[in-house]
Amino acid sequence: MGQKVHPLALRLGFTKNWHSLWFAERRDYSRNIREDFKIRKYINEKFKQAAVSMVVIERLAEQIKVRIHSARPGVIIGRRGADIDRLRADLGKITSREMAIDIQEIKNPSVDAQLVAQSVAFQLEKRVAFRRAMKRAIEQARAAGAKGIKIRCAGRLGGAELARTEKYHEGKVPLQTLRADIDYGFAQALTTYGLLGVKVWIYKGDVIKDQQEIEEQAQAALQSAVPVQPAAPVVPVVPEAS
Repeated sequence: MGQKVHPLALRLGFTKNWHSLWFAERRDYSRNIREDFKIRKYINEKFKQAAVSMVVIERLAEQIKVRIHSARPGVIIGRRGADIDRLRADLGKITSREMAIDIQEIKNPSVDAQLVAQSVAFQLEKRVAFRRAMKRAIEQARAAGAKGIKIRCAGRLGGAELARTEKYHEGKVPLQTLRADIDYGFAQALTTYGLLGVKVWIYKGDVIKDQQEIEEQAQAALQSAVPVQPAAPVVPVVPEAS
């Protein structure tokens, strides 16, 4: 079970959270799922140049909150917020409800698996050699602090007649360790000789530290702490007898 392709499945509620945060009655469930799908599709198609990694949708009683994680938030906001106002109006037409949009900037896109997959797919569409694109992405991720990364490309790589799968791996990617913070991304590259798939796994470290690491950090903190000198004992003053 730990070798599932998408590491989010086994970590929901433990180290990862859902991308759709809402509860609904049985009669409204399918409608909400369709609306979420339309919202994400619209955002990803409209802002292809904005490096959108994830769209989190939260449904409240009065409105729908959409949180967009992007490496280029300025592309979504636009000049003086004109584009985000237009986006709010367009999404309101899809859901017929009031929309609240929050843009969160991704500080380090080199360790975001979805953005890395999109970058490799974009290079494949520009006829960059797949090995060069994969190795470049691995070097950038490792330089940015990733503890491990695995990239897999599948399809008619290099225009070959037979489809095959190529993968590169550097560092460790412990899929079976549930406390491991593993990010996953998938993208497709539409080329003249077919559709190519790109999958990326990035290991960023452990969310929950093991007991040995906790004890080592506690011991190091005790050794580096400044010892406190004990206070001098208080001697009671006995008045002299007259």
